Amino acid sequence: MKILAYTYSDPLLETAPNPDSWGWNVDQIYQDLGQRSQLQKLFNDCQIDPPDFLIIRRLDELGDNVEEVSDRLSHIEAMGITLVAVEQGYNSAEQSPHLHAELLQLLHQMQRQQHSRRIRQAHARNRLDAAPPPGKAPYGYRRGKDKYIVDRSTSPVVKDFFEHFLLYGSLRGAVRYLAKKYGKKISVTTGRRWLTNPVYRGNTAYQNGEILASTHTAILSQEEAAQVDRLLRRNSRLPSRTASAPRSLAGLVVCGECQSHMGVSRVTIRNQDKEYLYLRPISCIKKPKCRAIPYQEVLDHTIQAVCCDLPVAVDKMNSPQLDAVKKSLGDAIARQQEILAQLPALVETGVLDPETAKIRAYKLRTEISTLQAKLAALPPVNLRSVAMAVSISQFWLDLSESERRFYFREFIRQVEIVRQDQHWELRVIFIF
Repeated sequence: MKILAYTYSDPLLETAPNPDSWGWNVDQIYQDLGQRSQLQKLFNDCQIDPPDFLIIRRLDELGDNVEEVSDRLSHIEAMGITLVAVEQGYNSAEQSPHLHAELLQLLHQMQRQQHSRRIRQAHARNRLDAAPPPGKAPYGYRRGKDKYIVDRSTSPVVKDFFEHFLLYGSLRGAVRYLAKKYGKKISVTTGRRWLTNPVYRGNTAYQNGEILASTHTAILSQEEAAQVDRLLRRNSRLPSRTASAPRSLAGLVVCGECQSHMGVSRVTIRNQDKEYLYLRPISCIKKPKCRAIPYQEVLDHTIQAVCCDLPVAVDKMNSPQLDAVKKSLGDAIARQQEILAQLPALVETGVLDPETAKIRAYKLRTEISTLQAKLAALPPVNLRSVAMAVSISQFWLDLSESERRFYFREFIRQVEIVRQDQHWELRVIFIF
């Protein structure tokens, strides 16, 4: 018994299937990618030595429309070959009275899917040309002929939003700032989408989840984007609404006795302007409850601990290994960019046709985007020099509370209060 198999794949929409995935003992596989030259060769070979079975995945692999598929089905039937479409459960050798109705149903289904397929092919061609996806351009941009163009009237608003977030590390604060300065009211959810939107970083994102790097002018630089991602990861570890709290230790301090986060409470005396700040456990389960601790004392001890312990913690990081990872990612990006630069010459010499070159360029650019995202997620290169700068106590004393909050959360994961009878000690846990 002779069994042949045929597959057709549209390179814009899918990759070629695994030749070992049939589940049949196939004698020969004819495989087309984009064009159907192998299908014609299959028919020619069948005229000389017809097989017993021809296996395909779906009927629509035989042609681009219902007419082509029907014509080729008739041709296969005339040669006395049994056709099996494994994904659709179709077998032309079955003597079922419902076979003809089943075939008509499959052909009608294919006809309905043609419109969707043509739309997906058009979107895929746009992706190969690095064109923006359908829909309205993000705020701060407008649609150009083949890419996003910076809107000079609205992009300063977006840029100022990013700068405020980078300065203070507070998403809600940046949203309020935008409403106050420009009258531009957006929700916190919209603000978060702005911070993570690849378009503002000069990249184009598509519905299939793939991202093309450097397709248009960026509003947010790569260094700023990496810092935004670090701030968002850092804020996600904090209790709700503490990212924009006015006090620098808010959300960072935990009571070592009851494991409750400690909130900042303010106490005032009637007819006096002076106020007293305390750190109290928010949900203490002890009886009696763990006592409050003066905020300023914890702040002073935290600054002392950071100045003493931060440089040591940074030195303990495996810097050679980190540098090796960064170098490896940088080399991989450079190799992909070098291959990308060679594609136009390969098209001119006829080694690659323009369609294949576009597909290869698209894959290279998505790989570059993935590598750049991995590189941006690593700690900054100048971490040791920054640690040395912030290990001076006067640096912290000269900062405002919001500025101090930013730097604390850049380095500190948690501040734990370890109680000992009437005394307490402080333990600072860094993020690395």
